[in-house]
Amino acid sequence: MKNVSRIIPCYAADTSGVCSALYEFGGMTVVHDASGCNSTYSTHDEPRWYDQRSMIYISALTELDAVMGNDEKLIADIVSAAKDRSPAFIVLCGSPMPMMTGFDYRAVAEDIQHRTGIPTFGIETNGTRSYVDGASKALLALVKEFVHDMPKDSFEGTSYNIVGATPLDFGLTDTVSTIKKMLGECDMKFISSIGMGSTLDEIRKAASAKVDLVVSYTGLETARYMEKEFGIPYICGVPLGVSQKDICASEMHRAARDGRSSYYPIVRGRSIDNDAERAVIGEAVLAGSLAREWSMLTSAAVDVICPPDTDAALSPDKKDMPLLSEDEITAYLSDNGIKTVIADPLYRYILPKGCELLELPHFAFSGRCFAKDMQNIICKDLKEVWGKLP
Repeated sequence: MKNVSRIIPCYAADTSGVCSALYEFGGMTVVHDASGCNSTYSTHDEPRWYDQRSMIYISALTELDAVMGNDEKLIADIVSAAKDRSPAFIVLCGSPMPMMTGFDYRAVAEDIQHRTGIPTFGIETNGTRSYVDGASKALLALVKEFVHDMPKDSFEGTSYNIVGATPLDFGLTDTVSTIKKMLGECDMKFISSIGMGSTLDEIRKAASAKVDLVVSYTGLETARYMEKEFGIPYICGVPLGVSQKDICASEMHRAARDGRSSYYPIVRGRSIDNDAERAVIGEAVLAGSLAREWSMLTSAAVDVICPPDTDAALSPDKKDMPLLSEDEITAYLSDNGIKTVIADPLYRYILPKGCELLELPHFAFSGRCFAKDMQNIICKDLKEVWGKLP
């Protein structure tokens, strides 16, 4: 059976992406699933759960409700909870069970909004995709609901949004704060962080920014929407390492001036025939940024393997691999002579013999197993992060 994981875990499911992406904005997230499943979404994949409150609920769908399609019970429960909690918005997302029985998220969301007067949107997740899919849909829904066109900020430099930062990719490592500080030193003004590190009121002002910095694939669809609706160009990349800091800052200033979006911070610029002995496994934007920095430091080719969702735009040299199964990953590393890999520690168990692993824990993959080892690598010399960089 293809794509079955025998050794390593799968990436967090899309419902975890919805919960994580909307965690900090004062909304109420309801996962339409069986009773008892809430812990999977809120605790296993959410490092903020013990220190920061958020309204994440489960529909407690029973077998009889599922078979008979008892949507009224779900709607009445959500309306009752909303009256008690007064959330800023309501989000309804789903699991495999309503996918199999059939469920109209849009219609139910409209009914709930009509009864409560609270902005409500349904996000059609089904538990079979990765967190990237759910978080991407959640951030897009949030922006469509709360961000409206407005005059650009009067700041003479470059005002910006960070789009797509969530703990699933960056953990609780002060990534957003570090990026804000770094860009502040480069004559830039922070408007909002669409993902984590902002309030809903800050996000309402996102259309006043002059450029978006997309730090993960979960933010790319939202950035594309904002470019189309508000004329805000975006730069795709993470300002890690020494070189990437300057590259991202320079590209953001340029984009604010000429209005052209760019993937330059993740472009390695190597020939398709240039074999690599190094690879990065993980989320597309972070992995691409790491690969570029590594390539610049060593003057060598670096491959990128993306088990979560990705698209062609994030593989400018058409060499990145959207490999899904552990067998495919192992075979690719072995067949292409990859000798060093940057990846989550759990990938150690499927690497070919003789392949060295440089550990970079990924919360969406290994959860709390290595949470204490997660590092903030923004603006850090990668040679200092790992002690060496073959």
